[in-house]
Amino acid sequence: MELLLAISIGLLYAAGIFMILRRSLVRLILGLILLGNGANLLIFLLGRIEKGKPPVIPEGSTILEAYADPLPQALILTAIVISFGLQAFAIILVKRAYRVVKTDDIDEMNTTEEELV
Repeated sequence: MELLLAISIGLLYAAGIFMILRRSLVRLILGLILLGNGANLLIFLLGRIEKGKPPVIPEGSTILEAYADPLPQALILTAIVISFGLQAFAIILVKRAYRVVKTDDIDEMNTTEEELV
């Protein structure tokens, strides 16, 4: 299970970096989404996968058994909310830039106002 997650994290990171290096702003946003999902899976994998274990230690327990760590799950939930806000802002920003410049190509957007007239 951990090997499968590690491979999928590597694929998400590779696809995300590949999409970020493209010239289109839409692909840039898709690359950010893939990188965010890869980071969330990485945090999840670092928190150890324990099936059927409680997230906290029961009161009165004298032996520390293997338990699921709730901190990575809380970090992932926070990261999902923050990345959703970032993605929504980036989509609106790209939409506004497309309305002004009429293209989503980064090289064509890298002009001054004098060149547009």
